[in-house]
Amino acid sequence: MQIRIASKRFRNNHNKMIASDKHPGLDEAVALLQRLISTPSPSREETATADIWEEWLQSHGAGNVERLHNNVFVLAEDFDPTRPTLMLNSHHDTVRPTASYTRNPYQPSIEGDRLYGLGSNDAGASGVALAMSFLELSKGGHRLPVNLMLAITSAEEVMGELGMRAFLPYLAEQGMTPDMVIVGEPTGMQPAVAERGLLVLDAITEGKSGHAARNEGINAIYRALEDIEILRNIRTDKVSETLGPLRVNVTMINAGTQHNVVPDRCSYVVDVRTTDSYTNEETVELLRDAVRWSTLTPRSTRVHASVISESHPLVKSACSLGLTPFVSPTTSDMALMHGIPSLKIGPGESSRSHTADEFVKISEINEALFIYPELIKGLQQ
Repeated sequence: MQIRIASKRFRNNHNKMIASDKHPGLDEAVALLQRLISTPSPSREETATADIWEEWLQSHGAGNVERLHNNVFVLAEDFDPTRPTLMLNSHHDTVRPTASYTRNPYQPSIEGDRLYGLGSNDAGASGVALAMSFLELSKGGHRLPVNLMLAITSAEEVMGELGMRAFLPYLAEQGMTPDMVIVGEPTGMQPAVAERGLLVLDAITEGKSGHAARNEGINAIYRALEDIEILRNIRTDKVSETLGPLRVNVTMINAGTQHNVVPDRCSYVVDVRTTDSYTNEETVELLRDAVRWSTLTPRSTRVHASVISESHPLVKSACSLGLTPFVSPTTSDMALMHGIPSLKIGPGESSRSHTADEFVKISEINEALFIYPELIKGLQQ
């Protein structure tokens, strides 16, 4: 099938407008994305799409393709230890299709400029565009200011133990920790320079049971309400310049056994969107110190806030292309890249992710095929 594309324009690193007609790699990128859509890959069940990625990269001469669990990666062959390493990363797992799909989620179909299918937008389009850009730059005789690594990883949708949580420690053991990362996620090809972290706290408040008619006992609900009000109005000494204040919401509550018994226990759940002003561990202690009656226990502290400086070469290169930095409302594997400067950018729109009849526009993939290489070539340390 021949894919036609309307002309797009963006700024290059000389701040001149350049026209992009159909990219020569667009048909190949779309064909690969169709294969991936056709192959179910819910989180923790991505073996088949990992097989596709491994075979495709090998067949296209990407170099020494390696695999850890269902994470497929390759380092460009012109590695130079004097240069920093840039990892191009996206994920190939998907959420499960919702019941409201009106079309087969695993049957890719093209209607006009739209390519429909589960994982097309989140984040298959980013993956195929990054892979094509990796091949273009690693084979084209370009002298880049960075080493390139391509990593198509798994379990992003659940932040699973065999995805980025296993992959980055493995790279560290091999002495291959990247110096910076481009994370491919649907952002409208605008650069997301920050995203909040996440803490989920299980809170327990104790009281003393008694007969409600005799006004006996100590009501655990009332104690919990005191602490909930404290959490609702929490203010911190430090506020992030990029992400703003800490966001704390109580989202679930449970107490009581029957109407005439004063409850001796109240449990509730606190959703905390963290910032770079405090580590997640510091945030837990801050909230524990603030409440009076409740015990707060985090389910995990691994999902950290991510902020990249406006002076970082990735951000400066993106801005030189006329792109507009923004703060992302969603969480990605950036949250697990502790201490590694990361920029999230990719084709598609976040609003389409995890929705029925997911799609990506072919023109968006085409645009990414032009922008990604320019972004990388524009890096200056």
